[in-house]
Amino acid sequence: MNKGNILIVDDESEIRNLLSKLLQLEGYTAYTAGTINAGLKILSEDEIQVIILDVRLQNITSIKYLPEIKNISPLTEVIMLTAYGTIADGVASIKLGAFDYITKGDDDDKVIPTVEKAFEKNRLSTQLLRLRKKITSRYTFDNIIGTSQNIKEAITLAKKLTASDTTVLLKGETGTGKEIFAQSIHYNGNRANKQFVAINCSAIPNEILESELFGYKKGAFTGADSNKKGIMEEADGGTLFLDEISEMAFNLQAKLLRVLESKSFIKPGDSKETKVDVRIIAASNINLEKAIEEGKFRNDLYYRISTFIIDLPSLRQRKEDIPILADYFINYFSAKLNKPIYSVDKEFYSKLSSYGFPGNIRELRNICERVVILSEKGDISADYLPQEFSDKQLKALSGNDDLSIASVEMRQIKKVLQLTNNNKNTAAELLGIGLTTLYRKIEQYKIDM
Repeated sequence: MNKGNILIVDDESEIRNLLSKLLQLEGYTAYTAGTINAGLKILSEDEIQVIILDVRLQNITSIKYLPEIKNISPLTEVIMLTAYGTIADGVASIKLGAFDYITKGDDDDKVIPTVEKAFEKNRLSTQLLRLRKKITSRYTFDNIIGTSQNIKEAITLAKKLTASDTTVLLKGETGTGKEIFAQSIHYNGNRANKQFVAINCSAIPNEILESELFGYKKGAFTGADSNKKGIMEEADGGTLFLDEISEMAFNLQAKLLRVLESKSFIKPGDSKETKVDVRIIAASNINLEKAIEEGKFRNDLYYRISTFIIDLPSLRQRKEDIPILADYFINYFSAKLNKPIYSVDKEFYSKLSSYGFPGNIRELRNICERVVILSEKGDISADYLPQEFSDKQLKALSGNDDLSIASVEMRQIKKVLQLTNNNKNTAAELLGIGLTTLYRKIEQYKIDM
């Protein structure tokens, strides 16, 4: 079994042949070259995971070719081969991107483990690259479905923002796809190879949110038995998505403002600054300008996060996209659940288009999963839709759109609270909203508990 391909570049044929035989006995396919040009030619034509490169080839320092090697094959690991008097060159080469170095006097016990470690690093790097490509392909803008003018305008603006590091504010109701937009901006931009970290500010109590965002030093408070790295540091070099940013406490808003202004913060229990390079994408499902007027959100922070605002339309504002999205979700769940769907009746689409969708795309997705599960003999009809889609309900909702949406949302919250025996944590999870948002909705609709 071939354990991998390794290239040996050395101008001494005796060394090349010795290493080649040794590595072939270990199960590797060994290629050899006596000059750097011959080695680069093999590298460009074959899939080479590891190179053993002599530090000096015909009195030429080969370290200077490391950038060219990485340019031809970025994931190929280079082990420098040094003579006793050139160990300093081996150390210097590591700083320039070489994996490690071995000396010509090393025995097999040194050479083989070093080669194995280089192959392992190449394998892990290849897996990581494959995973990143898979994630990137998942979050292309082509996967944001819709042909309506307002969704196309949102996509066009988002695409323009991928090339910069500017802050972005995504505005839209719950379930309109704010996190998908944030992911698409990240994975199609300059930071795609770094972390994308998302946090819902309404899902975590503010006293815990500070620790989650910024971490803390050991001894900062009772129970802080060790140092904790916050997600701000985890996202260093990448993107931090702050969903429902309106629910963040004032003191945390001030700390976030400092990060935006100085790219630094001070952890609880620490006296030193922690430097970070993070792109912030924020999202809100409420009117932040109104929150500023009510003293619930910082004016200065708003201006820092709203350099660019992307308005994400509700499904009510893009009704022409409902059948397209429904088809997509039906096909998705048909494949996932291994239940072929052969036909969908027109009344099904008609009732979907007449409904207000307070939960927007998330609600439509759940409905499509439901009808695929309930479908028999591969046929989907309007009979599989929930009670909210009955002719009587839809007729009652057709008068006042704003009122109808609030009415449907209120009934939906009441129903879920009843099903969960008023367990607010479970209800918020089922509704796809944060706990703080659920409390606000309960107060807004004056729902008796």
